[in-house]
Amino acid sequence: MELKEQVRELRLQGKSPKEIARALKVPPSVVAPLVRAIAAETAESAEATGPGEAEVAGCWINVGWSEGLGIDPARGWVDEAPASGVGGMVCVLVARRHTWDRLSVCGYLADVYCTGVKSVIGPDVLDDRDLVRFREYFFGEYPAWQEAPIELARHLVFGSVDYARKLGFEPHDLFALGSDLLGKWEEEPAVTFGRDGKPFYVEGPDDDPAKVLRTLRRTLSDDEFGYVTAGR
Repeated sequence: MELKEQVRELRLQGKSPKEIARALKVPPSVVAPLVRAIAAETAESAEATGPGEAEVAGCWINVGWSEGLGIDPARGWVDEAPASGVGGMVCVLVARRHTWDRLSVCGYLADVYCTGVKSVIGPDVLDDRDLVRFREYFFGEYPAWQEAPIELARHLVFGSVDYARKLGFEPHDLFALGSDLLGKWEEEPAVTFGRDGKPFYVEGPDDDPAKVLRTLRRTLSDDEFGYVTAGR
């Protein structure tokens, strides 16, 4: 199997570029352009069928997504387990009809307390069986997942990107390729981001916490945000 197809297969398993590089024993600089190329190919294929207008075949989100956030009650959005201890890390999975037997699928991991979209898996074109397997993997580290309206997905993903940009953070470099599946972002925000309205950073496994804290301190004083790192 050629390297690109090996990368494609591992990407469908939800592996990050760094994890793929370790698994295939090649430098990350070799894997990164292949991941971008695969996502671009899928995005171009999806664009031919108008992904932003295509039928939403499914939209899911982890339970506990609302913890710490302010939500406009008029929206009627329900969190089936609001105290699940997710801690600001929200997973959103969207599937739109690509052809009669195939789906365009993209998953987003958003830090809704601080840094916005940290990871994007896809877009990929899957059949129904592959989608079921991928969904189980995608939400594997969360207590459970629930169905969600696409409007909620848009507000959480696009909204977290807007919030993070105000703090100095840009979304994952594949976000531009995967954002079309969410549809157009033209609404007034209905979510207040941050933990209880205040930026709060929790160190992730691939983060450079010193860099994140330097970025926050460019616009905020230490009493205007909170954080938890391995050193604190």
